[in-house]
Amino acid sequence: MDLIRRRILATGAAATAMAAVRRVFGQETGKGVGAMSFYEKGPVRIRYEEAGSGFPLLLIAGGGLNSTIAGLTNPFDSFGEFKGEYRCVAADLRNANPGQSSGPLEIDRPWDSHTDDQLGVLDHLGINKFMVMGFCIGGPFIWNLIKRAPDRVVAAVLAQPVGFRPEMPTFMYDGSMTGWGPDLVKRRPDIKMDMVEKYLTRMYRTNADFVFTVTRDFVRNCQTPVLILPDDVPAHPYAVAMEAAMLAPKAEVSMFPWKEPKERIPLAVRQIHSFLRAHRPASA
Repeated sequence: MDLIRRRILATGAAATAMAAVRRVFGQETGKGVGAMSFYEKGPVRIRYEEAGSGFPLLLIAGGGLNSTIAGLTNPFDSFGEFKGEYRCVAADLRNANPGQSSGPLEIDRPWDSHTDDQLGVLDHLGINKFMVMGFCIGGPFIWNLIKRAPDRVVAAVLAQPVGFRPEMPTFMYDGSMTGWGPDLVKRRPDIKMDMVEKYLTRMYRTNADFVFTVTRDFVRNCQTPVLILPDDVPAHPYAVAMEAAMLAPKAEVSMFPWKEPKERIPLAVRQIHSFLRAHRPASA
């Protein structure tokens, strides 16, 4: 009996050890999402995940500068909805407090530094052309991606996009100064609040207008198909979302409201599926 007991214990210990090894090397996955991986370039380290197969779909979660992969469950499970047809890729935003991505605070180019990371992850994965769906702050990021890589972005979905409200001109700045900056400074001794202030000023107050990252003329001349799902809360102004939809020559717009009552969300998701399928390259 002692010999049998020792063998059982030894087998259990070996299984536990192998499980630990798999976790260390990222071979275990959870909730159907791919293993955690990292893209590194100099001082920048970006955590990303991918799931599914098919034409690449970049997913950008909401949450402002605290945008992380975990946020892609709100207002619906983006990975779960789209991994059956697409190679879904998502990343924690650089320096998001709940995330695992880190890098310098590039005060002179806040929007572009994040676009660098997004394109860098795609390059790292060998992805050239892609579609993108972004929530909240994903809106300005998507316009910047189209500006920076117009030949690579095949189509884009902007859900509840962030925009500039003239009647609340410092709303985005104020929210990040209180809801992002202090926590970042606490965990990053190399970053001080005066750096955060300069960074957010450049991001949200210098040339603050419209969708922050591009001009109305850019949107008016944009040939990328876009689907816009408006919202109407302080950070996601309905007027800006609809103005962009009216200006963009290849824009479509969802019903409004599309999140309330919650029974409407599946209808919006179906529209997203139809839009993406309509613009997915035939060879994909």
